Amino acid sequence: MGIKITLAAAAISILVISGCSNNVKPEKEMDHSTMNHEMEEMDHSTMGEMMEGHMSHDEVVMLNDSTGENELKIPTMLEQDDGEDVVYTVRAQKGKTEIFNGTETETYGYNGSFLGPMLRFEKGDKVKIRTINELDEATTFHWHGLEVPADVDGGPHDALEPGEEKVIEFEVTQEASTLWFHPHPEGKTSEQVYNGLAGLIYIEDDNSKSLGLPSVYGENDIPLIFQDRKFDDKKQLNYSAAKNEDGTIGDTLLVNGTLNPKLTVNKEKVRLRLLNGSNARNFTFKLNTGDSFVQIATDGGFLNEPVTLKEVTLTPSERAEIIVDFSQIDTEKDLALTNEDGSILLPFEVLDQSRAISKIPGVMNDISLTEEEMDLPVTKKIELFGMMDMVTINGKKYDPERIDFTQQQGVMEVWEIYNKPDDMGGMIHPFHIHGTQFKIISRNGEAPPENERGWKDSISIHPDETVKIAIQFNHKGVYMFHCHILEHEDNGMMGQVKVE
Repeated sequence: MGIKITLAAAAISILVISGCSNNVKPEKEMDHSTMNHEMEEMDHSTMGEMMEGHMSHDEVVMLNDSTGENELKIPTMLEQDDGEDVVYTVRAQKGKTEIFNGTETETYGYNGSFLGPMLRFEKGDKVKIRTINELDEATTFHWHGLEVPADVDGGPHDALEPGEEKVIEFEVTQEASTLWFHPHPEGKTSEQVYNGLAGLIYIEDDNSKSLGLPSVYGENDIPLIFQDRKFDDKKQLNYSAAKNEDGTIGDTLLVNGTLNPKLTVNKEKVRLRLLNGSNARNFTFKLNTGDSFVQIATDGGFLNEPVTLKEVTLTPSERAEIIVDFSQIDTEKDLALTNEDGSILLPFEVLDQSRAISKIPGVMNDISLTEEEMDLPVTKKIELFGMMDMVTINGKKYDPERIDFTQQQGVMEVWEIYNKPDDMGGMIHPFHIHGTQFKIISRNGEAPPENERGWKDSISIHPDETVKIAIQFNHKGVYMFHCHILEHEDNGMMGQVKVE
């Protein structure tokens, strides 16, 4: 009886529908009698699943250590099509990939069977991309972190059916950064990303090319896509079996799609572009030796100055660029990038070749919060709440026909995002906004840490934490904002802002 009451109380807390703010109005109020009725309808298995979902984030399964037996695969750079314009062709495909020796795993990929190539843009480029859906299901092509018009952003409104194609065009107007692309179909994002649809975007500009940073792709400038997966006994990505409504977490790590990877480097400064491409797992990256590294960039560009750290945490979809100076680390010991719990993510093999062709400049950017921005009133309040399939934003689930907020093009506003805890404490929600980059004003009233004082498009928000951001949109149209735990997104933890 006690267990039933505890489960019921936990689930009741999840069913609470919070009030809305700004120009969002509650569609339906739910009183306690209604919630109690909902609880009466809920059986033990449903409540047990809810508890299990929550527990999977309180006690996250450890990743298997990388044995380092396979050299890390580096995504190919996608060649432009012939012609004067910057034209790429990106195909969403299904195929088979030998992730495990001697076994073919059914996977999805862009321009191949698994994951995708890297697209390199220059600031000022006028880009055309031919997107083609060769899957057996609808998909979209979302350019995560790109400041583009809403009609080419690739949100759930822009689905391509099997066999369809679309040419999109945009101008690259933002500064040097590491972005990525992935699908965003309504209700199917989590499974399609899980099966392998993800690729990287590099933007370069005059500033990035003048800084002298490590920039030889695949040698001292390394893209790293971290994704945890769970394989079944036939070594397949059986998403329906692995799926957790509260965020699917696995025990097997793939880096750039490589199982048990290692990275061979020279004794020099090496730039690692970290992407947490997982459905739900958070990573805290550190060196097993305790040595420090330098963070130089956030999601959307360079920090003003390099920040020396011993660890950096990324929630799903967040990126960070770090530099490890392998000429200053004792390479006689085993050396690896590890997770917070000590799991070995990426062992390094350091060759004796010494190079000194790159540097870490003291000043890299000029981004700041103005006094005017700091003094702006909060114009939009967002409340993240719930777990499993009962997640909401401002008490509502996503409705493609509903506009939750409006904002004027080019006008800076302040959004306040609050992660409301439930009776079990709640969980971190990574919050992403499409079509723009924003600046963090504060976390719980305090200035953000130094390594977050750069452009961001995703931000981790802890239970009972309030974050304020300064945000403007440079293009018109309807953009998504949502939790980037992909199962939460698919379960409706998403809203829409219309830029006019």
